[in-house]
Amino acid sequence: MVGFKGEEQGTTSITLGFGLKQKHCPLIQAKSRVLSIFQSGLFIIAGLAGARILLPTLCGYLVQHYGEYTENRPLDSLAMLLLVLLILLLCVTPCSSRTKKPSSACNLQIVPAYEDYEYVQDGDIIIGGIFSVHCLIGQKSIAENPFISSMFCAKPLHQFYRNLQIFLFTIDQLNKDPRLLPNMTLGYHIYDSCSNPRKAIKNVLQVLSGPGGIVPNYSCRKNQRLAGFIGDQGSITTVPISRLLAVYNYPVISYGATDSILGDRHLFPHFFRTVPRDLEIYGHLCLLLKDFGWNWVGIITSNNESGQKETNLLVQFLSYYKICVAFIDTDIIKVFQSMNTNYEKLIEEKKKNPVKVIILCGTYHDQIFESSFSKWLSHVTMIFTPSWGPNIVLIEKYPEIFNGSLSLKTFSKHNAKLKHFIDGFYPLNYPEDLLLENLWMTIFRCASGKKEKDTFYGMIHEISLHNCTGRERIKDTWNYLHETIYDPVFNAVDIMVNALHQIHYSQDNRSRTDASYQFQVYHTLMYLELSSKMVFPRNGEISEAYEIHNHIIVNQTLFSNIVGYIDPEFSHMGFQMPSLSAIKINKSLIHWKTINNEIPKAQCTESCPPGSRKLTLVKRSSCCYGCTTCFEGEISNTSDSEKCRRCPDYEWPNENNTQCVPKLVEFLSYSDDVISVIVLSGSMLLLTLTAGILRIFIKYQDTPIIRANNKSLSFVLLVSIMLSFLCVFLFVGRPVDGTCMLRQISAGILLSVSVSSLLAKTLMVCIAFKATKPGSVWRRWTGVKLPNCVLLICSSVQVVLCMSWMTFSPPFQELDMHSYKDKMVVQCNEGSDLCFYSVLGYMGILAAVSFIIAFVVRTLPDSFNEAKYITFSMLVFCSVWIAMIPAYLSTKGKYMVAMEIFAILACNAGLLGCIFFPKCYIILYRPEINTKSYILKCRIL
Repeated sequence: MVGFKGEEQGTTSITLGFGLKQKHCPLIQAKSRVLSIFQSGLFIIAGLAGARILLPTLCGYLVQHYGEYTENRPLDSLAMLLLVLLILLLCVTPCSSRTKKPSSACNLQIVPAYEDYEYVQDGDIIIGGIFSVHCLIGQKSIAENPFISSMFCAKPLHQFYRNLQIFLFTIDQLNKDPRLLPNMTLGYHIYDSCSNPRKAIKNVLQVLSGPGGIVPNYSCRKNQRLAGFIGDQGSITTVPISRLLAVYNYPVISYGATDSILGDRHLFPHFFRTVPRDLEIYGHLCLLLKDFGWNWVGIITSNNESGQKETNLLVQFLSYYKICVAFIDTDIIKVFQSMNTNYEKLIEEKKKNPVKVIILCGTYHDQIFESSFSKWLSHVTMIFTPSWGPNIVLIEKYPEIFNGSLSLKTFSKHNAKLKHFIDGFYPLNYPEDLLLENLWMTIFRCASGKKEKDTFYGMIHEISLHNCTGRERIKDTWNYLHETIYDPVFNAVDIMVNALHQIHYSQDNRSRTDASYQFQVYHTLMYLELSSKMVFPRNGEISEAYEIHNHIIVNQTLFSNIVGYIDPEFSHMGFQMPSLSAIKINKSLIHWKTINNEIPKAQCTESCPPGSRKLTLVKRSSCCYGCTTCFEGEISNTSDSEKCRRCPDYEWPNENNTQCVPKLVEFLSYSDDVISVIVLSGSMLLLTLTAGILRIFIKYQDTPIIRANNKSLSFVLLVSIMLSFLCVFLFVGRPVDGTCMLRQISAGILLSVSVSSLLAKTLMVCIAFKATKPGSVWRRWTGVKLPNCVLLICSSVQVVLCMSWMTFSPPFQELDMHSYKDKMVVQCNEGSDLCFYSVLGYMGILAAVSFIIAFVVRTLPDSFNEAKYITFSMLVFCSVWIAMIPAYLSTKGKYMVAMEIFAILACNAGLLGCIFFPKCYIILYRPEINTKSYILKCRIL
C-alpha cells in the first residue's frame, strides 16, 4: 500500500505498507510522483480497457491539460507523456479492427449469423434501418467448430421484403428531389433482424459502430453522420433496439411496432412510429366485430411474449364491447412447433366450443394451417390483425381457410414509379442480394448454386430445389401490388428526411450547435410540422385510419377488395373508446363462406329478438344466455337487450313489445261510442215527452185534476225533469274542468228540486185532509205559501252544499292511467268524496221523507189524491239510486259515467211516468171525469 501524506511544508513523508516513515530530498519526492503516476495510469488503463467508456473524452482531456500539469516538472512530464500515449493507443485501436482482429478486451462475444443480410449506401447523412424479412430464426452448428452454433434465418416473406424495397425506393426518390437536402446525399445502412431481438441488437450495434467490427460506444464513420433509425416491423424487436438507442439519443421511427408500452415517453423518449398503437388497432377491430353483431369469437395467438401481451389487451377491449372469447389458443402453435402430428384430440376440443370467427394475433406463424387441422378452420371466418394482414402469401397458400377473410390495413398510396423500381429486383440483376436469393429459393424453389446452403434450406423448408434462370418475377406468381406504397414505411423515411432538411436549412435549427446531431434530429422530430399540421401530435404517434379488406380467391387469383374504412376517434389527451359511428362499411361488397353469402352468426346463442331480454344462465359465459319476453308495460327495441325499458305512463307497448305507443284515450264520446248514442237518444226522447206533457198541462191547467194537485208545483217538477234530461249532455264528450263542475251541481240541484216538489205535494195532501176537520189548526197552512217555502228551503240546502263543494274542492279533469293497461281514461275526479256523497245523501234523505209521508197518506179519501203515485215514484227513485251506487263504484272509465247517466234518466223517467202519465191519461182519454160535476158527484156518493 502506497499513499501520500503531508507532514511539513517543503517535505514529503512516504508511508509504506510496513508503517515506516522517512524524509527524503526533492529528487526522491519526484521519483515518488512518477511512481504514483504510473500506478494510477495502470489502474485507469486496466479499467478502461474492459469498460471502454468515455475513451475519446478522456483522451481529449489529457491532451488539453497535459501542458498545465507538466510545466516545470521534467520527470512528471515524461511519465505523463507515456501515460497519454498508452491511453491514446487504446483510444484509436477500434478503427484498426477492420484489418486486425480486436483484442479480447474490446471484442463482444456475439453469436455469429449464418448469413448477415446487409445493405449499405454511402452518403453525407446515414439512416440506419432494421427490417424483418425472415420471420423465423434457428441455430446451426459451424463446420469448423461443432461446439459453436450460428443463427440462421428462415421463412422469408416477400411482403416484408417489399417494405425494404419501399425504403430503398423512397431514399432514391428523395435523393433526386432538389427541394430536400440540396448538395447533400442520403445513405443508409440496413440489416434484416429476422424478427429476433438478439439479432436486432447485434445489427444496431453494427450500424452504430460503422464499418468493421462491433465496438460499443465508438463509431468508425469518418465524415458521415448517423441521423437515426427506421424500424422495425414487430414490437418484439423494436422494444429492445429502442431501449438501446435511447442511451445514445438516436431517434427511432418504427413502421410496424404497435405495442402500447412504446408510447411511454419515460421509457422510450426517442421512439416514434407511423402506425397506430395496439390500443387503437384493437379498438378498431372491436368496432368491426360489433358492427356485424358478433359476440362469440376465438383467438389464436403465438406462444411468446408478444402474443401474450397482444392477447391480454385484445381481451380487455372485447370485454369492454361485451364480446366473449370462446377460447384463447396457443396450444395449436405449440403442437406444430414441436412437430407433434397427433392433434386430432386438439381438434375435438375445439369443436366443443363452436365458433364462426377467429382472430389471429401475435407473431406470424403458418404451421397451424397445415394438415387436417385446416378442415376445421375452413368453416370459420378469419380476422387478421395488422401484424398478420400483409401476409398475402399466407392467404394464397391456404385458400380454403382464408377465402372470405377480413383484415385491417393502413391506407396505401399508388405510385407508378414503384412498379418500375421493384421490377428490377431479381437475382440475375442483384446476384449479391442474399435476401433476394432466399426468396427465390422459397418462392420459386430455385437452387442458389451453393451446395451446403441448398442442402440446408431444402431440409429446413422441406422443399426440393432446382436450377432457375434468375429472371423469374414475383409478380408472375403472386399479386405483388407493384404500384402500392405501404404508407408507414414511406412516411417514416419521408418524415426523417424532412426533419434533416429543417436541421440543415432552417434558421431555427442551424443555431443549435450546442447539442449532439442525433439530439437535434430527435428534437426536430418532436415538433416537426408538415402542411401546417404537427406530424406527431402525441407521444410520438400518428393516428391512422384503417381500410377494411375482404380477401377473395377466384381461379387461384387473389383479390383484396376494400369494403370499408374506420376513421380514428381519439383525443390528444389519451385514448378514448371509439363509437360505431366511426366505421363505414359496405356489407354488400363482402364475400363470405356461408351459403347464400349470408353474414356469419358468430354467437354462442341465437340473439334475443326485440321485445325480449337476456336471461342469464348459471355457470355459462355472459354471451351464452336464454331469452324471455319483457314484462307487462316494458319494451326492448334492440336485439340482445340486457333489460327491458318501462314505457311512460301515457304510453303502452305494442303487440310485439318493441315500441311504446300512445295509450288509447277513452271517454264517452259523442260520435264514436254506441253507449253515447243510446243515452243521448233516450234523453232526447224523454225530453220530448216531458215537453209534450208540459204543453198538455199548460193547455189544461184550469181543469180540476191539475188544479187539485197544485199546478205550480207540477210545472216546477216538469221543468226540473226536463232540465235533468238536458244535463245528460254534460256527461258526454271529453270532460274538462268546467263540465266536470257543471255536471255534478246541475244533476244534484235539479234532482233535489224535483224531490222537494214531490215532498211539498205530499205535505199539502196530508195538511189538506187534516184541515177538513172542524176547528183544525191546520187550516191556516192550506195556502200556497207552505209548499213554496218547502220547495225553496229544501232546494236551497242542496244549493248550499253544491256551492261549498265547488268552493273548497271542486271536481276536475284527470287522466286515469291505471284502470286499464293499454288505455288512459279521461274522467272527472270528484275532488272531495265527502261532498259528493253528501249531495247524494241529502237527495236520498229528501226522497226517503217524501216516500214515508206519501206512503202514510196514500189511503186518504180524495178524488185526485196523488199520494199513491208519489209513493211509487219515490220507490222507483230510491231503488234506482240505491242500485246505482254499488254499480257506480264497481265500474271504470266511461262505463262509470254511463251508470251515472242511466241513474239520472231512470229516476226522472220514473217520476215522469208515475206522477204525470195517469193524469195525462185522464186528461186525454177520460175527460168526463175531469169535471167539477163529476167531483161533486163523487163527494155526495
